[in-house]
Amino acid sequence: MTWYPLTWLGAPAPGGLALPAARPTPSWLYAPRGVYLGPCDGRDVLVVADTGNHRVMIWHEVPAKDEQPCDVVLGQPDAVSEGPAAGCGDTRTGLHLPTGVLIHDGKLVVADGWHHRVLVYSRLPEKPHTEPDLILGQPDPDSVQPNRGGDCRANTLYWPFGVAVAGGRFYIADTGNRRVLGWSGGLPDSADVEPDLILGQPDAASRAENRGGPPGPASFRWPHGICGTRDRLLVADAGNHRLLGWTQHPDRDVPADLVLGQPGFDTATEMPYGPQRADVLRFPYAADTDGAVLAVADTANNRILLWDTPDPGEAATSVLGQPGFGPNGENRWSGVTRDSLCWPYGLALSGGLLAVADSGNNRVVLWSRA
Repeated sequence: MTWYPLTWLGAPAPGGLALPAARPTPSWLYAPRGVYLGPCDGRDVLVVADTGNHRVMIWHEVPAKDEQPCDVVLGQPDAVSEGPAAGCGDTRTGLHLPTGVLIHDGKLVVADGWHHRVLVYSRLPEKPHTEPDLILGQPDPDSVQPNRGGDCRANTLYWPFGVAVAGGRFYIADTGNRRVLGWSGGLPDSADVEPDLILGQPDAASRAENRGGPPGPASFRWPHGICGTRDRLLVADAGNHRLLGWTQHPDRDVPADLVLGQPGFDTATEMPYGPQRADVLRFPYAADTDGAVLAVADTANNRILLWDTPDPGEAATSVLGQPGFGPNGENRWSGVTRDSLCWPYGLALSGGLLAVADSGNNRVVLWSRA
C-alpha cells in the first residue's frame, strides 16, 4: 500500500528548517501533539492541538492547500496570541499544553494536559472565547491542580494525553497517573459520572509506574494514545516502548493479550539509537485504526509504522518518514522534506487520509493512500 504526502500545514522550511513563527498565526503551528480528522455534523473537519501555542486550531473542511489558515482558534483571544491560560490566567476559556483532541457525536473533546482536565464542548466552537460545557477531572473551571490538589481518585486526572471512543466506551489516557479510564456509557454528560473501568492500576488511589513493579500485561508507564475498533482496544504505552492490545474490550482490569514493539509483556527495552527493525518501537505516542489499517507514531524513531491488516502481526508492513525500516534519523539527517518526520506525536486515520502531527517540524502533514 502506497502513501504520499498531500498537504503541509504550518510554516514552510526555507533552508531545510521548519521553525515556528515569532508570533502565532492562523496558519502556522508550534509543536502540535494531537490531531483529529473525520466527520462532524455531515462534513469532514480537521482539529489540531497546537500544543506549544496553548490553543486548538479548527478547519471546517479538510485543508486542500499548503499553509491554509484555520477557521477557528480555541483557547486564545485571537489567532495571534499565545501563552498558557490565554496568556492572562483565564482558565475558563484558556488552555495549557493541550494534547489529545476528538469529535464524537458532534461534540469536541480536548485533553487540556497541564490544566489536568478534559474539556467537552457540546458543539464545534465557532469563536475563541468559548467555555466548555463539561469539565472532567476538576471541580470547577478555575481549578487546575493535578489530581485536584490531593490524592489520586477515580474522578481526578494528572496530565491527561489521549482521548478516544472505541467499542462504545469513552477512554482517557490519564498519563501522569499511569492508567487508562473508561466510561462504558460513552462520553459522560455529567462530571458526576465516574469511570467504571480503570486499566493499569489495582485501584483508584494507585498511580505508580507499572504498578510499582516490572512491566507486565496489565501495567503502564506512560500511556498516551488510545484507539480501537468495535472489538479491540489498543493503547500506546510510550514509556514501555510498546503498544498493548485487548482483542476483546475489557470490562474490568484484566491483562492485555496483544503486545507490539516488545518480544513479550515483561520487557520494556529501548533499542539503541541505531539501526531499527519493523517489530520494535521507541516511545510510541499515538495510534489509530480505521478497521483496515493500523498506524502507530513511532515517535523517537521519527517514523510512522503501518500494519495493512486489522489483525497485526509482530512486524509492521510499511513505514512512512524513513526510506526503510532500518534508518531512524530526524528528517533522515537532512533538511525537512514533505515526506520526512521529526518526532511525530499524533495521528488520525479517516477516509483514505492520514493526518500526522509532526511535532519536531512544527507542522501537520496530510498523507493520502493511493
